[in-house]
Amino acid sequence: MIDRLIGPALRTPRLVLVLVGIGFVVCAALGSQAAGRLSNGGFVSTDSESARAADILGRDYGMSGAQLVFTIESPGGAAGPAATTRGRRIAQQLAGDPRVSGVMSPWTEPIPNNQTLVSSDGRIGLIVATVRGDENSVPAVANELAAEFTGSSVDVAARGGDAVVGQGDASVGQGGDLTNRQGGVTGPAGEVTVRAGGQAMVWRDTGQQTQRDLALAEAIALPLTFLLLVWFLRSPVAALIPFLTGVVAIAGTSAVLYLMTFAVQLSVFALNITTAIGLALAIDYSLLIIGRYREEIARGRDRTEALTVAMRRGGRAVSFSGTTVGIALIGMLFFPMAFLRSLASAGLAVVVLSIGLALTMVPALLVLLGDRINRKPLREAAPVESGLLYRTARGVQRRPAMCALPILALLLLLGSPIVGLRLGLPDDRVLPGTLESGRVGEVLRNRFDDNATGTVQVLVRARGIDVSAYAAALSRVPDVQAVVAPTGTYADQTIVGPGDPTAVGPDTVHLTVATRLDPYSTAAQRQLNALRAVGSPAPVLFGGLAQQAEDAGQGIAQGLPKAIAWIAIITFVLLLLLTGSVVLPVKALVLNTLSLSATFGALVWIFQWGHLGGLGVRTTGYTIGTLPVLLFCVAFGLSMDYEVFLLARFAEEWEHSGRTRADNDNAVALGIARSGRIVTAAAALMAVVFAGIATSGVTMNRMLGVGLALAVLMDATLVRMVLVPAFMRVMGTANWWAPARSRPLLERAALRE
Repeated sequence: MIDRLIGPALRTPRLVLVLVGIGFVVCAALGSQAAGRLSNGGFVSTDSESARAADILGRDYGMSGAQLVFTIESPGGAAGPAATTRGRRIAQQLAGDPRVSGVMSPWTEPIPNNQTLVSSDGRIGLIVATVRGDENSVPAVANELAAEFTGSSVDVAARGGDAVVGQGDASVGQGGDLTNRQGGVTGPAGEVTVRAGGQAMVWRDTGQQTQRDLALAEAIALPLTFLLLVWFLRSPVAALIPFLTGVVAIAGTSAVLYLMTFAVQLSVFALNITTAIGLALAIDYSLLIIGRYREEIARGRDRTEALTVAMRRGGRAVSFSGTTVGIALIGMLFFPMAFLRSLASAGLAVVVLSIGLALTMVPALLVLLGDRINRKPLREAAPVESGLLYRTARGVQRRPAMCALPILALLLLLGSPIVGLRLGLPDDRVLPGTLESGRVGEVLRNRFDDNATGTVQVLVRARGIDVSAYAAALSRVPDVQAVVAPTGTYADQTIVGPGDPTAVGPDTVHLTVATRLDPYSTAAQRQLNALRAVGSPAPVLFGGLAQQAEDAGQGIAQGLPKAIAWIAIITFVLLLLLTGSVVLPVKALVLNTLSLSATFGALVWIFQWGHLGGLGVRTTGYTIGTLPVLLFCVAFGLSMDYEVFLLARFAEEWEHSGRTRADNDNAVALGIARSGRIVTAAAALMAVVFAGIATSGVTMNRMLGVGLALAVLMDATLVRMVLVPAFMRVMGTANWWAPARSRPLLERAALRE
């Protein structure tokens, strides 16, 4: 099979490279358009309760889209003439804009509803607009509206009855009264500062930040990668092969993303993640093939024979490795969230692309470059027994317990914080605090009694039902500011203001629960449970960000057992067919799980708990819910990448031995000595690529970059170079055990060249 795949590269290498070059140009042109077609959402299932509530709110109440929040700040206070004039003008223009489905402001809402839209110190008023559209169209509209209304200016109080300012109150001609909350903050007209935030702007900023981050990551990773390749391969010409393959992989990945957007909804986070995976795998596989090619040349084979053997053995390992990575990525398809499913689809396409480049572009370059990949002709290789890696493996085998137990203790210690893992959804705090949407988010959390982003939407699923008693009961739940119903606004079971007569749909009645809590906090989840516990006159649906967070957690809990079972079973079967052993696949699964738990624990300790300054991100006390799943699937696949490299060499040495205990130890030591340098080099290069992601200003990308870099480095050093030889020394010939009855079947089904 490998011979057939690499045949064109060996016979017509120039033609292959010309076709690759044409493909690169086309892919680069297509890929440049990918970012604009990616989605910001997909973190909850379309079948979840919050999604069904959102559908009804959009269809029956015109509340589709996302919130765009403007803060109007003035030294004279929100009740002052300057803020009043400008705030009312913005609210009027937004209300008349067909792209906006609803507007609330303290200058247009009746008392007491307007009080929740004024900061506790009375200096800031909020305009909350709902932008029509979906996750793809809303960011562009929000960007246009923000550009139109934000900035600082000096407004002169309108005359002729537009605003009449008294001692602590302002009467607004829009039918709403604004009473200054602090009594006396009003003052003369002055500078008014308008900032834009809310979910719509967070989506916009996330997309823009992701594109900037990708450019920065590539600017960092590519030069460092090339320098490391020159160092590892001892030849600039040889370094060009994996480097050029990686560059083509980047262009191909971007084109794959662009084309896939016509079939499925792809997350904006796919841009950085899949590009890094494509670059890392392309370089990884190129290194493996080059290393094996040089090894065969050093054994005295001619170039054609050496390349054929290298592609048969190395190509087999590459195919296996890509398959195991793909299996791990398929695990994300078991989750109901579009975010994870889209990343799985994109990741699978990128893995296939990386394997294809390794089996076509790399051998074509090796044929054309020939001996120029070496600074001087390779002669008979020095015995591997004299190398550091061989001596290290033998040292571990002499004292397996002494070497392995401290490493096991360290990994368990690193993994212990995972018991404190708390899940949430991304908000403005995934972005740098210097961005305006981030500053608006901090203002909403710290300077307002009511959290405008934490509103809980309740839909009573009955036609024409009286919900007064239910609304009053909901208003008694701790930390509920008010409940707006069609019949009135309730606080502490008392009507404190008029209701919303439009909150009656064809088949539902809509209640709005205002709260002071951060929707992603533990307190908000407790409040949501308390609201659910209130007896309702009919079935209800809950919506809002707190419900979305709960739905995300349920979606993860629903998919995780299936994903783990899929990855474990299929990986076990593949490694069984590769090695003919039942023990080695189990060992691989256990050690991978151990290293991944250490990675998760380190991320919780740094990013959730805020140690090491959270590595520069804003800590929230929780971890973005989809991140552990994404990290688990990607890191597990990459860890198995190195496992396959080593196991393939172990099995190769074992097959040609006398199969004694000494032969087992020798196979492990020789396998590590011959593949260990490539594994170490590939891990270092992968870590550089993922460190490029870690420079991202988006918290999720930074966490993923740090997590993948940690996982790869720990796996390629502590696990593969210490725990693997120690484990295999302890097990001896039992490493290769399989039930006697299964051996004929395994022999026939073994995956070979």
